[in-house]
Amino acid sequence: MTIGLEEFLIVGSLLFCMGLLIALSKRNAIGVLIGVEVMLNAVNLTLLSFARFTESAQPIAGHTFVVFVITVAAAEVAVALALAILIYRNRETVDVDQFTLLRS
Repeated sequence: MTIGLEEFLIVGSLLFCMGLLIALSKRNAIGVLIGVEVMLNAVNLTLLSFARFTESAQPIAGHTFVVFVITVAAAEVAVALALAILIYRNRETVDVDQFTLLRS
């Protein structure tokens, strides 16, 4: 029994749904970030699955997109954690409902 593209896509979609549920249900900013990271990793799994199981003239393109997604995810985490720390220092909470400081 071999694992095919369908199984990887099912796992990727389940991971994405779990990440979306986490990001939408958590009130803590760190929990929301974790949900976003799980969604990005689900996208990475899907991109690598398509790169592995489909024939293409450029088979490395899926891997290149994954490197870009990882880079964007690292930058997103750095900026979001910096904002969360700054808001925690000012408001003493990381509850996303209390983030009225950023409204104009």
